[in-house]
Amino acid sequence: MRDLDRIDQWLDDLDAVLALAADLVARGSGSFDEDPALPLAFEALANRIGDLSKRLCAADPERFSHPIWSQAARNRDFVVHHYDRIDSVALWNTVAVSFPRLREVASALRAS
Repeated sequence: MRDLDRIDQWLDDLDAVLALAADLVARGSGSFDEDPALPLAFEALANRIGDLSKRLCAADPERFSHPIWSQAARNRDFVVHHYDRIDSVALWNTVAVSFPRLREVASALRAS
């Protein structure tokens, strides 16, 4: 598979995961606080989005040079390796605020 094809596939995957994240955020912070499955789902989303961000940065460092890509990758590493220290407010803000920003950056890249 060519690099461009892989990048397109990863961007498609990223868009799907970010859409799922938006659907879960739409349930509201009250649901996040009350349903123990939602924080775990947010952790899984952070893992997947961070992994995709790492792949994209490695495949085309110039194109994926915006700081949000490396932030997503670092966030993934923290969530995976320090799951016992995850702050629920920070996790909510990552998915509710930072992920929509990442989606905007990814959409702008696709449009260019």
